[in-house]
Amino acid sequence: RAALWLSLRTSASATVLCVLIGVPMAMVLARGTFRGRGLLRAAVLLPLVLPPVVSGIALLTAFGRRGLLGGSLSALGIQVSFSTTAVVLAQAFVALPFLVLSLEGALILIGRRYTDTAATLGASPTTALLRVTLPAVWPALATGLVLAFARALGEFGATITFAGSLAGVTRTLPLEIYLQRETDPQAAVALALLLVAVAAAVIGVALRRGPGR
Repeated sequence: RAALWLSLRTSASATVLCVLIGVPMAMVLARGTFRGRGLLRAAVLLPLVLPPVVSGIALLTAFGRRGLLGGSLSALGIQVSFSTTAVVLAQAFVALPFLVLSLEGALILIGRRYTDTAATLGASPTTALLRVTLPAVWPALATGLVLAFARALGEFGATITFAGSLAGVTRTLPLEIYLQRETDPQAAVALALLLVAVAAAVIGVALRRGPGR
């Protein structure tokens, strides 16, 4: 129960982080015309092709105690690696592409015509975003949210590399299944079935909320 609850909490937090980062990023990729746009898209897609363990090593290099940013954070008394925060970051890192790609495609499809029309009617950029653009791409955004949550829920490699496996702190359900496999195979099967059921329910929601549904 503790592993399942931790997985649900961290996956939800990772999904929120994906929204905060992914929505602006998708809009920049869909409508921006700047140098380095291709590199930004490649960086977004990178977690899809990297082995999760490599993603965890990259996060550890950046946020570990002796990492590029982790050293400065440790000096301030902020510990990122091997904490619940590390779990959220690992999950968000691998889940972000699913939200960005879903939303970017929808933004490219609708173009700027609705936003431009709203601007000619006196709407501010913020109003146009909240009342025109996001409602227009809501099916794609909802699908991206659900898929990002599902990917975060099943994350294993980056999590165990960057966050470790501390009971009640970083041991999510996939990690618990891996550990139980060595000591209690029947419990591992039961937990695996539970994870499959939750994942299937999430995917079912994604399919029901897909574009055109």
